[in-house]
Order: sequence, then structure tokens, then C-alpha cells
Amino acid sequence: MNRPPLSLYIHLPWCVKKCPYCDFYSHAISSAVPEEKYLTALEQDLTASLPLIEGRPVSTLFIGGGTPSLFSGQAINRLLHSTRQRVSLAPDAEITLEANPGTFDAEKIKAYRDAGINRLSIGIQSFNPRHLQTLGRIHDAAQAKKAVEIALENIGNVNLDLMYALPNQTTDDLDADLNIAFSYHPAHLSLYQLTIEQHTWFAFNPPDLPDEDTVADMQDLIEAKTAQAGYEHYEISAYAKPGRQCRHNINYWLFGDYLGIGAGAHSKITIGGKVIRQTRHDQPPLYMQQAAKNQAVHKTFTLSHEDLGFEFMMNALRLTQGFSPGLFEERTALPLDTIAFHLEQAQKRGLLYRDDTVIRPTEKGLLFLNDLQQIFLPA
Repeated sequence: MNRPPLSLYIHLPWCVKKCPYCDFYSHAISSAVPEEKYLTALEQDLTASLPLIEGRPVSTLFIGGGTPSLFSGQAINRLLHSTRQRVSLAPDAEITLEANPGTFDAEKIKAYRDAGINRLSIGIQSFNPRHLQTLGRIHDAAQAKKAVEIALENIGNVNLDLMYALPNQTTDDLDADLNIAFSYHPAHLSLYQLTIEQHTWFAFNPPDLPDEDTVADMQDLIEAKTAQAGYEHYEISAYAKPGRQCRHNINYWLFGDYLGIGAGAHSKITIGGKVIRQTRHDQPPLYMQQAAKNQAVHKTFTLSHEDLGFEFMMNALRLTQGFSPGLFEERTALPLDTIAFHLEQAQKRGLLYRDDTVIRPTEKGLLFLNDLQQIFLPA
């Protein structure tokens, strides 16, 4: 099995407060973020993980959370410096940091840039004050706009996260959000439909969401306006200007390898002809304690043949242009015949297009992506 490209993910798990829709692994801060102690743990974790990646070059690095922009410029500088000392980071590596308005200013963004951050992903969610309040965001509309201006001025390569199908949101509300976002000409847009996830505050206190017809109208609006503004819809929730796709996320969708360090981080590594997954301890105090003992990893397991096929398809089917049939065998070491029955079922249901050069979801498949992915679940 050929080893695919390798990415590095670093998880900084703290945020100011937990949003009611969020099911990502994060903790609301009750005091100052323990920068020094946590950075030391990350360094210990990465050092202990080096035998797993065996000196392979790292093509992309993503610092996610939580809210990484809670960390100081000095802390991010130390993090990137210590990372470069341990791994072979490609000269043209895409280095992304997630940031939330209300947690940074121009000086901090300049410090991130000087440390080596060359892409910023900003969690706007909406420019509408009413929707920001409903979503529990800590910033207001003015702070959101100022954050975008600061990011564009100092880094340039910027992604804006926006959500739609929000409680009591109208199509006109969404149109206004999109118009504001387009006015900044960001390189990349991530447009997520609000879904109610288990164990979130919204799950226990369900909000009044738009009906299916309104959501369909919103999706049609997004498709029309992003295309008109020159954005390619390349992944189910991602839109990019030409050449500005998120390389880190594309590596995920094409079943590349990634090492994840930090509390609660996940890894997928190809080694010895097998694909293994790892999870780190998810409580920051325990993670830091175990990292000091070179025991940051909580669980390690090898993917079965059945799981390999499903996980490859679950990721690759998110890409609107699909993938070449040969990539399946290249990334899983399994013949495509392994999933022949599932491919046929997806085609019969009109969810999948397939020929000698490409396998991709149809328009119907993108609309009903969960149904398409579930076809490939192991029996």
C-alpha cells in the first residue's frame, strides 16, 4: 500500500463558552488558558509520535479547536517553531489557524502571520445580530466585520464560516449574510446547514428551525450566488475561488494520512500495509499528565477491510467532482470489486455516477449525502 500525503492537526481545546449547537470537543475556560503547560504537552506528544510517521514530509498543518485564537502570538510562534524542529514541514505548507471574532485584534493576527500562519479560518456564522445571539456567539456584527477586515489585511488567505437554516432565519436573512460575505471577496467560504447534534444544548432545547421547503430554497440560493460570485462548490459545504481550496481538508476527503495531537485529537496513519486510527485523552489535565509520560494516546486500533471501504467512501463522496476509481485501491489496498455491490445499489438509486475515469455523487446524491454514505456501511 502506497503511503498517502501526510497532514498534521493540532487541537487547542478551549473556548470562551460552549455554543448551543456545538458538538466539537472543546471546553469553556474558567480561568486563563494554561499556555506553557499545554504547549509542553503538545511537544511531548509530537516527539513521542515521530516513530509513527518515520520522517515523512508534512504537507499541511491545521490548528483547530476550541478557539485557537485564545492563544497568544508568542504561544503560536513557539508551537510552530517547536513543530518545525520535529517534523519536515513542506516549504509551501498550508498552515491554517481557526479564529473567532472577539478573541483577536490586529496585533495578534500580525504575530500569527509572523509565526508562519498563512491561512485563517474565521467562525463568523452570521452577520445578523439576532442570529448571533441565538447561536450563543460572543461577538456582535460589528466585531465580525472588523475581524474579517483585520484578517484580510494581514494574512489575505481567509476562510469564512457561515451557517444557514438557523432558528427563525428567512431566505432574505441568508441573502443578506451572503452579500456581506461576498463584499469581502474571501478566498474560501464554508457554508454549513445547522443540524441538531446529540448532547448539545440545542438537542435538549430544540429551536424552531426553517421547514424543508425553506431550507431547499436556501440551498438553491447558495448555489446560485456562490457560482455568480466565482466560487467553485468543490465539497459538500465548501466553496473556493480558483486555486484556493483547503488543501488540508482535501487530504481528509481523499483518505490521506493525518497525525492529530492535543487533547481529544484523532489520527489516521498508514503504516506496515495497514491503516490505524488513534485517539488522544480528551480531558486537558489528564492529557497533559499522560503526555509527560509519553502516553498521550488513549486508544489505537486497526481498520478492518470492511471499515476501510466504508471510511474511504464516507470521506471521498463529500467531494462534488468525486475521485478516480484507482484511488480506492491506492488508499485502501483493496480492489474496487470489494464495494461493487454497494456501488451498484447507489447507482440504481440515482445517487452515484460512475465511469472508467470517475466516481462521484450525483446532484441527488449530494442532496441526500447521508443516504448515499450509508449504502457503504459494513453489513
